[in-house]
Amino acid sequence: MTKNLRSNIVATVDVSTPQKRVLANQREEVRGLELDERKEKILKAIIQTYLETGEPVGSRTISKYSDLKLSSATIRNEMSDLEELGYIIQPHTSAGRIPSDKGYRFYVDQIMQEKDNEVADMQELMIQRVDRLESVLKKLAKILAKDTNYAALISGPQYHHNKLKFIQLSRVDAYKLLLVIVVEGNLIKNTMVDVQEELTDEQILNLNILLNSNLNGLTIEEINLEIIRKMKEQAGSHGQVVDLVLNEVAAAIRADDDDLQIYTSGATNIFKYPELSDNQKASQLLSTLEHTETLQELVNGVNEDPNSSENGIQVYIGEESPVQAMKDCSVVTATYELGEGVRGTIGIIGPKRMDYEKVLKTLRTLMTQLDATFKNEER
Repeated sequence: MTKNLRSNIVATVDVSTPQKRVLANQREEVRGLELDERKEKILKAIIQTYLETGEPVGSRTISKYSDLKLSSATIRNEMSDLEELGYIIQPHTSAGRIPSDKGYRFYVDQIMQEKDNEVADMQELMIQRVDRLESVLKKLAKILAKDTNYAALISGPQYHHNKLKFIQLSRVDAYKLLLVIVVEGNLIKNTMVDVQEELTDEQILNLNILLNSNLNGLTIEEINLEIIRKMKEQAGSHGQVVDLVLNEVAAAIRADDDDLQIYTSGATNIFKYPELSDNQKASQLLSTLEHTETLQELVNGVNEDPNSSENGIQVYIGEESPVQAMKDCSVVTATYELGEGVRGTIGIIGPKRMDYEKVLKTLRTLMTQLDATFKNEER
Protein backbone atom coordinates (compact mmCIF):
# COMPACT_ATOMS: atom_id res chain seq x y z
CA MET A 1 0.00 0.00 0.00
CA THR A 2 1.24 3.47 -0.73
CA LYS A 3 2.97 4.91 2.34
CA ASN A 4 1.94 8.46 1.57
CA LEU A 5 -1.65 7.49 2.34
CA ARG A 6 -1.13 6.66 6.00
CA SER A 7 -1.53 9.00 9.05
CA ASN A 8 -0.92 9.91 12.66
CA ILE A 9 -2.64 11.46 15.68
CA VAL A 10 -3.55 10.28 19.13
CA ALA A 11 -6.13 10.28 21.86
CA THR A 12 -9.10 8.64 23.50
CA VAL A 13 -10.43 9.41 26.92
CA ASP A 14 -12.53 7.61 29.46
CA VAL A 15 -16.09 6.84 28.50
CA SER A 16 -18.98 6.66 30.91
CA THR A 17 -20.49 3.25 31.58
CA PRO A 18 -23.74 3.96 29.64
CA GLN A 19 -21.68 5.07 26.61
CA LYS A 20 -19.63 1.89 26.81
CA ARG A 21 -22.81 -0.17 26.82
CA VAL A 22 -24.08 1.66 23.74
CA LEU A 23 -20.79 1.02 21.90
CA ALA A 24 -20.82 -2.63 22.93
CA ASN A 25 -24.41 -3.04 21.71
CA GLN A 26 -23.59 -1.35 18.42
CA ARG A 27 -20.67 -3.70 17.88
CA GLU A 28 -22.83 -6.72 18.65
CA GLU A 29 -25.32 -5.50 16.04
CA VAL A 30 -22.56 -5.29 13.45
CA ARG A 31 -21.26 -8.75 14.29
CA GLY A 32 -24.76 -10.21 14.44
CA LEU A 33 -25.83 -8.99 11.01
CA GLU A 34 -24.68 -11.72 8.64
CA LEU A 35 -23.42 -10.90 5.18
CA ASP A 36 -23.30 -13.56 2.53
CA GLU A 37 -19.90 -14.50 1.13
CA ARG A 38 -20.27 -12.38 -1.99
CA LYS A 39 -21.16 -9.22 -0.07
CA GLU A 40 -18.26 -9.84 2.32
CA LYS A 41 -15.80 -10.12 -0.57
CA ILE A 42 -17.13 -6.99 -2.25
CA LEU A 43 -17.02 -5.03 1.03
CA LYS A 44 -13.43 -6.14 1.68
CA ALA A 45 -12.45 -5.21 -1.88
CA ILE A 46 -14.00 -1.74 -1.47
CA ILE A 47 -12.21 -1.14 1.84
CA GLN A 48 -8.83 -2.43 0.64
CA THR A 49 -9.02 -0.37 -2.55
CA TYR A 50 -10.01 2.75 -0.61
CA LEU A 51 -7.19 2.20 1.88
CA GLU A 52 -4.72 2.24 -1.01
CA THR A 53 -6.15 5.07 -3.10
CA GLY A 54 -8.12 7.33 -0.78
CA GLU A 55 -10.66 7.73 -3.62
CA PRO A 56 -14.33 6.61 -3.75
CA VAL A 57 -14.57 3.12 -5.27
CA GLY A 58 -16.88 2.28 -8.17
CA SER A 59 -18.28 -1.05 -9.39
CA ARG A 60 -16.01 -1.13 -12.44
CA THR A 61 -12.92 -0.88 -10.24
CA ILE A 62 -14.14 -3.77 -8.09
CA SER A 63 -14.95 -5.95 -11.10
CA LYS A 64 -11.50 -5.29 -12.57
CA TYR A 65 -9.28 -5.77 -9.53
CA SER A 66 -11.08 -8.32 -7.36
CA ASP A 67 -11.29 -12.09 -7.89
CA LEU A 68 -15.09 -12.05 -7.85
CA LYS A 69 -15.53 -12.48 -11.61
CA LEU A 70 -18.86 -10.66 -11.46
CA SER A 71 -20.34 -8.15 -13.86
CA SER A 72 -20.39 -4.45 -12.99
CA ALA A 73 -24.20 -4.59 -12.86
CA THR A 74 -24.18 -7.40 -10.28
CA ILE A 75 -21.58 -5.59 -8.20
CA ARG A 76 -23.64 -2.37 -8.37
CA ASN A 77 -26.65 -4.24 -6.96
CA GLU A 78 -24.58 -5.70 -4.15
CA MET A 79 -23.08 -2.29 -3.39
CA SER A 80 -26.59 -0.84 -3.15
CA ASP A 81 -27.43 -3.53 -0.60
CA LEU A 82 -24.26 -2.79 1.37
CA GLU A 83 -25.17 0.89 1.37
CA GLU A 84 -28.66 0.12 2.69
CA LEU A 85 -27.10 -2.01 5.42
CA GLY A 86 -24.87 0.92 6.38
CA TYR A 87 -21.48 -0.61 5.52
CA ILE A 88 -20.61 1.90 2.77
CA ILE A 89 -21.66 5.45 1.94
CA GLN A 90 -21.76 7.65 -1.16
CA PRO A 91 -19.94 10.89 -0.27
CA HIS A 92 -20.74 12.77 -3.48
CA THR A 93 -22.94 12.48 -6.53
CA SER A 94 -20.38 10.16 -8.17
CA ALA A 95 -20.99 6.41 -8.35
CA GLY A 96 -18.08 5.75 -6.00
CA ARG A 97 -18.53 4.54 -2.43
CA ILE A 98 -16.34 4.71 0.67
CA PRO A 99 -16.50 2.62 3.84
CA SER A 100 -18.63 3.83 6.74
CA ASP A 101 -17.57 3.47 10.36
CA LYS A 102 -19.69 0.31 10.43
CA GLY A 103 -17.84 -1.03 7.39
CA TYR A 104 -14.47 -0.33 8.98
CA ARG A 105 -15.67 -2.05 12.16
CA PHE A 106 -16.58 -5.19 10.21
CA TYR A 107 -13.19 -5.17 8.46
CA VAL A 108 -11.23 -4.68 11.70
CA ASP A 109 -13.15 -7.40 13.56
CA GLN A 110 -12.41 -9.82 10.71
CA ILE A 111 -8.69 -9.06 10.94
CA MET A 112 -8.63 -9.39 14.72
CA GLN A 113 -10.21 -12.85 14.53
CA GLU A 114 -7.20 -14.14 12.63
CA LYS A 115 -5.01 -15.77 15.25
CA ASP A 116 -1.92 -16.48 13.19
CA ASN A 117 -0.65 -13.06 12.14
CA GLU A 118 2.99 -13.15 11.13
CA VAL A 119 5.22 -11.23 13.50
CA ALA A 120 7.64 -8.82 11.83
CA ASP A 121 11.12 -8.93 13.24
CA MET A 122 11.61 -5.85 15.42
CA GLN A 123 13.68 -7.71 17.99
CA GLU A 124 17.06 -6.21 17.14
CA LEU A 125 15.53 -2.73 17.52
CA MET A 126 14.26 -3.57 20.98
CA ILE A 127 16.72 -5.89 22.65
CA GLN A 128 19.48 -3.28 22.75
CA ARG A 129 20.22 -2.86 26.39
CA VAL A 130 19.44 0.60 27.70
CA ASP A 131 19.91 1.82 31.23
CA ARG A 132 16.52 3.43 31.59
CA LEU A 133 13.06 2.35 30.53
CA GLU A 134 12.28 5.91 29.42
CA SER A 135 14.92 5.64 26.69
CA VAL A 136 13.35 2.42 25.42
CA LEU A 137 9.86 3.90 25.32
CA LYS A 138 10.93 7.09 23.54
CA LYS A 139 12.78 5.00 20.96
CA LEU A 140 9.78 2.71 20.46
CA ALA A 141 7.38 5.64 19.94
CA LYS A 142 9.64 6.84 17.11
CA ILE A 143 9.84 3.34 15.63
CA LEU A 144 6.05 2.99 15.69
CA ALA A 145 5.48 6.38 14.05
CA LYS A 146 8.06 5.67 11.36
CA ASP A 147 6.91 2.11 10.70
CA THR A 148 3.18 2.89 10.49
CA ASN A 149 3.42 6.46 9.16
CA TYR A 150 0.85 7.51 11.77
CA ALA A 151 1.09 9.26 15.15
CA ALA A 152 2.15 7.07 18.06
CA LEU A 153 2.16 7.27 21.84
CA ILE A 154 3.50 5.04 24.60
CA SER A 155 2.79 5.58 28.27
CA GLY A 156 5.26 4.75 30.97
CA PRO A 157 4.21 1.84 33.19
CA GLN A 158 2.12 2.54 36.25
CA TYR A 159 3.62 1.46 39.55
CA HIS A 160 0.52 1.52 41.74
CA HIS A 161 0.13 -1.64 43.86
CA ASN A 162 3.49 -2.88 42.65
CA LYS A 163 5.97 -4.62 44.93
CA LEU A 164 9.26 -3.15 46.08
CA LYS A 165 12.18 -5.22 44.86
CA PHE A 166 15.26 -3.35 46.07
CA ILE A 167 16.21 -0.12 47.87
CA GLN A 168 19.67 1.39 48.02
CA LEU A 169 21.09 4.46 49.76
CA SER A 170 24.37 5.93 48.51
CA ARG A 171 26.31 8.95 49.72
CA VAL A 172 26.30 12.09 47.53
CA ASP A 173 27.84 14.40 50.14
CA ALA A 174 27.88 14.71 53.92
CA TYR A 175 24.16 15.54 54.26
CA LYS A 176 22.67 14.21 51.03
CA LEU A 177 21.92 10.61 50.01
CA LEU A 178 20.86 9.16 46.66
CA LEU A 179 17.90 6.80 47.05
CA VAL A 180 17.43 4.21 44.29
CA ILE A 181 14.10 2.34 44.29
CA VAL A 182 13.56 -0.75 42.14
CA VAL A 183 10.05 -2.17 41.84
CA GLU A 184 8.81 -5.38 40.27
CA GLY A 185 9.49 -5.35 36.53
CA ASN A 186 12.94 -3.80 37.17
CA LEU A 187 11.51 -0.29 36.97
CA ILE A 188 13.80 2.24 38.61
CA LYS A 189 13.13 5.52 40.42
CA ASN A 190 15.84 7.83 41.76
CA THR A 191 15.43 10.61 44.30
CA MET A 192 17.57 12.63 46.71
CA VAL A 193 17.21 12.47 50.50
CA ASP A 194 18.47 15.31 52.70
CA VAL A 195 19.59 14.09 56.13
CA GLN A 196 20.51 16.11 59.22
CA GLU A 197 23.36 13.91 60.38
CA GLU A 198 26.53 12.71 58.70
CA LEU A 199 26.40 8.93 58.24
CA THR A 200 29.39 6.62 57.97
CA ASP A 201 29.67 4.01 55.22
CA GLU A 202 28.96 1.28 57.78
CA GLN A 203 25.80 3.05 59.00
CA ILE A 204 24.55 3.45 55.41
CA LEU A 205 25.23 -0.26 54.78
CA ASN A 206 23.27 -1.22 57.91
CA LEU A 207 20.36 1.01 56.84
CA ASN A 208 20.32 -0.65 53.41
CA ILE A 209 20.17 -4.09 55.05
CA LEU A 210 17.39 -2.92 57.36
CA LEU A 211 15.31 -1.41 54.55
CA ASN A 212 15.59 -4.40 52.22
CA SER A 213 15.02 -7.09 54.85
CA ASN A 214 11.79 -5.39 55.99
CA LEU A 215 10.37 -3.96 52.74
CA ASN A 216 11.34 -6.43 50.01
CA GLY A 217 8.20 -7.87 48.35
CA LEU A 218 5.78 -5.33 49.88
CA THR A 219 3.61 -2.73 48.14
CA ILE A 220 3.39 0.81 49.51
CA GLU A 221 -0.10 -0.01 50.79
CA GLU A 222 1.28 -2.96 52.80
CA ILE A 223 3.83 -0.87 54.73
CA ASN A 224 1.75 -0.36 57.88
CA LEU A 225 2.43 1.43 61.16
CA GLU A 226 3.65 -1.76 62.87
CA ILE A 227 6.31 -2.33 60.19
CA ILE A 228 7.41 1.32 60.43
CA ARG A 229 7.59 1.16 64.27
CA LYS A 230 9.67 -2.02 64.13
CA MET A 231 12.09 -0.54 61.56
CA LYS A 232 12.57 2.69 63.52
CA GLU A 233 13.23 0.68 66.66
CA GLN A 234 15.87 -1.38 64.85
CA ALA A 235 17.44 1.76 63.37
CA GLY A 236 17.96 3.22 66.85
CA SER A 237 19.31 6.76 66.64
CA HIS A 238 18.83 6.73 62.85
CA GLY A 239 15.04 6.29 63.03
CA GLN A 240 14.51 9.73 61.48
CA VAL A 241 16.44 8.59 58.38
CA VAL A 242 14.07 5.62 58.04
CA ASP A 243 11.11 8.04 58.20
CA LEU A 244 12.62 10.22 55.48
CA VAL A 245 13.35 7.24 53.22
CA LEU A 246 9.83 5.81 53.58
CA ASN A 247 8.29 9.18 52.75
CA GLU A 248 10.48 9.50 49.65
CA VAL A 249 9.67 5.94 48.52
CA ALA A 250 5.92 6.61 48.79
CA ALA A 251 6.22 10.00 47.07
CA ALA A 252 8.35 8.63 44.21
CA ILE A 253 5.95 5.79 43.45
CA ARG A 254 2.75 7.80 43.83
CA ALA A 255 4.15 10.58 41.65
CA ASP A 256 3.99 8.17 38.73
CA ASP A 257 0.29 7.55 39.31
CA ASP A 258 -0.43 11.30 39.37
CA ASP A 259 2.03 12.37 36.67
CA LEU A 260 2.15 9.55 34.15
CA GLN A 261 4.88 9.90 31.54
CA ILE A 262 3.60 9.68 27.95
CA TYR A 263 5.92 9.73 24.95
CA THR A 264 4.60 10.75 21.53
CA SER A 265 6.02 10.78 18.02
CA GLY A 266 4.90 11.38 14.44
CA ALA A 267 2.25 14.04 15.13
CA THR A 268 3.06 15.86 11.88
CA ASN A 269 2.20 12.74 9.88
CA ILE A 270 -1.42 13.92 9.97
CA PHE A 271 -0.60 16.43 7.24
CA LYS A 272 -0.03 13.53 4.84
CA TYR A 273 -3.75 12.72 4.79
CA PRO A 274 -6.06 15.17 3.01
CA GLU A 275 -9.09 14.25 5.13
CA LEU A 276 -7.22 15.27 8.31
CA SER A 277 -4.99 18.08 7.11
CA ASP A 278 -7.34 21.05 6.82
CA ASN A 279 -6.47 23.81 9.26
CA GLN A 280 -9.19 23.24 11.82
CA LYS A 281 -8.89 19.44 12.04
CA ALA A 282 -5.10 19.45 12.06
CA SER A 283 -5.02 22.15 14.74
CA GLN A 284 -7.43 20.20 16.96
CA LEU A 285 -5.48 16.98 16.60
CA LEU A 286 -2.10 18.57 17.24
CA SER A 287 -3.50 20.37 20.28
CA THR A 288 -4.86 17.07 21.63
CA LEU A 289 -1.45 15.44 21.31
CA GLU A 290 0.18 18.26 23.25
CA HIS A 291 -2.14 18.07 26.26
CA THR A 292 -0.81 15.61 28.83
CA GLU A 293 -4.09 15.56 30.76
CA THR A 294 -6.04 14.42 27.69
CA LEU A 295 -3.49 11.71 26.95
CA GLN A 296 -3.65 10.54 30.57
CA GLU A 297 -7.43 10.30 30.25
CA LEU A 298 -6.88 8.23 27.11
CA VAL A 299 -4.67 5.78 29.00
CA ASN A 300 -7.12 5.56 31.92
CA GLY A 301 -10.03 5.06 29.52
CA VAL A 302 -8.23 2.22 27.72
CA ASN A 303 -7.40 0.51 31.01
CA GLU A 304 -11.05 0.67 32.09
CA ASP A 305 -12.52 -0.39 28.73
CA PRO A 306 -13.91 -3.94 29.20
CA ASN A 307 -13.56 -4.63 25.47
CA SER A 308 -9.75 -4.42 25.68
CA SER A 309 -9.38 -7.23 28.21
CA GLU A 310 -9.63 -10.12 25.73
CA ASN A 311 -6.47 -9.60 23.72
CA GLY A 312 -5.04 -6.31 24.97
CA ILE A 313 -5.86 -4.52 21.69
CA GLN A 314 -8.76 -2.16 21.15
CA VAL A 315 -9.82 -0.27 18.01
CA TYR A 316 -11.93 2.92 18.15
CA ILE A 317 -13.33 4.00 14.77
CA GLY A 318 -14.72 7.45 14.07
CA GLU A 319 -17.60 8.27 16.40
CA GLU A 320 -16.57 5.39 18.68
CA SER A 321 -13.72 7.58 19.88
CA PRO A 322 -14.52 9.27 23.19
CA VAL A 323 -12.46 12.31 22.14
CA GLN A 324 -14.31 14.85 20.00
CA ALA A 325 -11.14 15.80 18.11
CA MET A 326 -10.71 12.16 17.07
CA LYS A 327 -14.12 11.62 15.44
CA ASP A 328 -12.57 11.65 11.95
CA CYS A 329 -9.83 9.23 12.98
CA SER A 330 -9.24 5.67 14.06
CA VAL A 331 -7.42 5.06 17.35
CA VAL A 332 -5.79 1.67 17.95
CA THR A 333 -4.52 0.93 21.46
CA ALA A 334 -2.72 -1.97 23.10
CA THR A 335 -1.62 -2.81 26.63
CA TYR A 336 1.92 -4.01 27.30
CA GLU A 337 2.98 -5.76 30.49
CA LEU A 338 6.44 -5.77 32.07
CA GLY A 339 5.57 -7.82 35.12
CA GLU A 340 2.78 -8.49 37.56
CA GLY A 341 0.86 -5.24 37.99
CA VAL A 342 3.22 -3.24 35.76
CA ARG A 343 1.34 -2.14 32.64
CA GLY A 344 1.44 0.61 30.08
CA THR A 345 -0.49 1.69 26.99
CA ILE A 346 0.53 1.97 23.33
CA GLY A 347 -1.59 3.99 20.89
CA ILE A 348 -1.61 4.63 17.14
CA ILE A 349 -3.84 7.26 15.52
CA GLY A 350 -4.55 7.80 11.86
CA PRO A 351 -7.36 8.23 9.35
CA LYS A 352 -10.27 5.81 9.29
CA ARG A 353 -8.75 4.31 6.14
CA MET A 354 -5.59 3.36 8.01
CA ASP A 355 -3.82 0.09 7.21
CA TYR A 356 -5.42 -1.85 10.06
CA GLU A 357 -3.71 -5.12 9.27
CA LYS A 358 -0.25 -3.58 9.47
CA VAL A 359 -1.07 -1.58 12.60
CA LEU A 360 -2.44 -4.63 14.44
CA LYS A 361 0.53 -6.74 13.38
CA THR A 362 2.97 -4.05 14.52
CA LEU A 363 1.30 -3.71 17.92
CA ARG A 364 1.28 -7.46 18.49
CA THR A 365 4.96 -7.56 17.57
CA LEU A 366 5.77 -4.73 19.95
CA MET A 367 3.89 -6.29 22.87
CA THR A 368 5.56 -9.66 22.29
CA GLN A 369 9.04 -8.12 22.22
CA LEU A 370 8.44 -5.88 25.25
CA ASP A 371 7.20 -8.85 27.26
CA ALA A 372 10.12 -11.03 26.19
CA THR A 373 12.78 -8.35 26.67
CA PHE A 374 11.87 -7.18 30.16
CA LYS A 375 10.83 -10.56 31.51
CA ASN A 376 14.19 -11.97 30.41
CA GLU A 377 15.93 -9.10 32.20
CA GLU A 378 14.19 -10.08 35.43
CA ARG A 379 15.68 -13.56 35.36
